[in-house]
Amino acid sequence: MNEQPYPTVAKLSPEALQRQKSRSKALGIVLGCLVILFFIVTIAKLGGNVYNRAM
Repeated sequence: MNEQPYPTVAKLSPEALQRQKSRSKALGIVLGCLVILFFIVTIAKLGGNVYNRAM
């Protein structure tokens, strides 16, 4: 019954923290570029027909 309620968290070395931060930044940039790419493709597929819809 001397179990801890939460598991202990491993402490990361400064080098590991730096690698984790750079991976997170790279992933954020890739996801942001993907969102922009989807937006551009959507606008390109809609073309000029966006303004021809009934209001």
